[in-house]
Amino acid sequence: MTDPIDRSGLRPRYWETTPLNRMTRAEWEALCDGCGKCCLNKLEDEDSGAVALTRVACRLFDDATCRCGQYDIRHQFVPECITLSVKNIERNLYWLPETCAYKLLWNKQPLYDWHPLISGTPQSVHDAGVSMQHQTVAEFEVEEDDWEDYLIEEPT
Repeated sequence: MTDPIDRSGLRPRYWETTPLNRMTRAEWEALCDGCGKCCLNKLEDEDSGAVALTRVACRLFDDATCRCGQYDIRHQFVPECITLSVKNIERNLYWLPETCAYKLLWNKQPLYDWHPLISGTPQSVHDAGVSMQHQTVAEFEVEEDDWEDYLIEEPT
């Protein structure tokens, strides 16, 4: 499997020594493990604020590759899509998946062994059963009122 994220030329194990706000753009982008969970629609409990992930994916999500089909121009189609950055990560932590490298590093936790930066292959996230590869339904196929029928459990 070819890695859709260019991880070439990065400093060895940079994520262990470089704070998020000091990473280059390439280093920041390489933190994405390719699980696809950020592209899932979420349900937020109005009272508790708890967020639940669903298997209902954004209309641009490619279920086979676990990538956005129009990443570079996604805001033209999905204006509300969030471009995660150091400036906005803190206010977005609540909906990021528990296994997300950005969330882990923000919370001073190590990356998992299956992360492509450690394993050396983007396939490892799928082999570990962490990704949403071949597990989603497109948002245009499910009424929003029915999203709760598609909840998924996050690892703790």
